Amino acid sequence: MKKFIITIDGPAASGKEKIAKYISRRWKLSHLDSGILYRRLAQIFLINKIDTKDINQIKKNLVKINKISFRNSKKIRKQNISKLASKIAIHNCVRNFVNKLQYNFVKNNNKKQGFVIDGRDIGSVVFKKANLKLYIEVNPEIRAKRRYKQLIDSGEKSIYRKILKDIKLRDKQDKLRKHSPLVIPKGAHLINNNGTFENTTKQITKLLEKI
Repeated sequence: MKKFIITIDGPAASGKEKIAKYISRRWKLSHLDSGILYRRLAQIFLINKIDTKDINQIKKNLVKINKISFRNSKKIRKQNISKLASKIAIHNCVRNFVNKLQYNFVKNNNKKQGFVIDGRDIGSVVFKKANLKLYIEVNPEIRAKRRYKQLIDSGEKSIYRKILKDIKLRDKQDKLRKHSPLVIPKGAHLINNNGTFENTTKQITKLLEKI
């Protein structure tokens, strides 16, 4: 398989990361989860007690950040980090900062066979010329149940109804935000992830086998 870029877009808790990891392992591609970068920024702002309601403070502190870890961890998967990541992601300066990190990631890894990148504006904004674009569709109720189980399994207390409410609110915010709103990228293939993961991977495999 020649070097190429696969983008995976979709709403919060739709399974983008799990799908991206599967593609990464199965087709030996380098995986980049854009959500990790937003969470890392949120973590930095929390640790340094930055007033994220003040856009000038956000801009001032973005300039000071020289490096961000691309690694995932349980610490950045906590609800307070998730909520703050969602809030700062609406700002164009934050999105531009994260997008630059992603561009550099791909640019500086020339020896890689290809890349699978997931997020909420990857195929629509960040990598518009990707070789294959996927958009993951999952009902809010199913996403909430999966997210609830994930939090419980990690030892964090949670309430299903609250998670469902937060997910629906997140969907609304993502779709209505001024900068890089959540949309189905032009030319993207819709992947139904309401059922089993096996069914989801079958849909993806059929597309990849055609490349």
